[in-house]
Amino acid sequence: MTGGPGDRWECGVCWTVYDPAIGDDVAEVPPGTPFQVLPDDWRCPNCDGPKLKFLRIDDDR
Repeated sequence: MTGGPGDRWECGVCWTVYDPAIGDDVAEVPPGTPFQVLPDDWRCPNCDGPKLKFLRIDDDR
C-alpha cells in the first residue's frame, strides 16, 4: 500500500471511504490516523471487508 498520510481510501466491496481526517468511530481509530498505520486486521466499518480490499482514492482535495 502506498500513498501519503492524508490520502483517503475506498472499500472495493461497499465503497465506504476511510478518511484519516475523520478516523473510524466503530474501531475507535482517532482522527489523524493514516490508513497505512491501521492494524492489518482492521476491517471496513460498514461491510467488515478486509483492509486489503481498500484502494487509494486519487483526488485533488
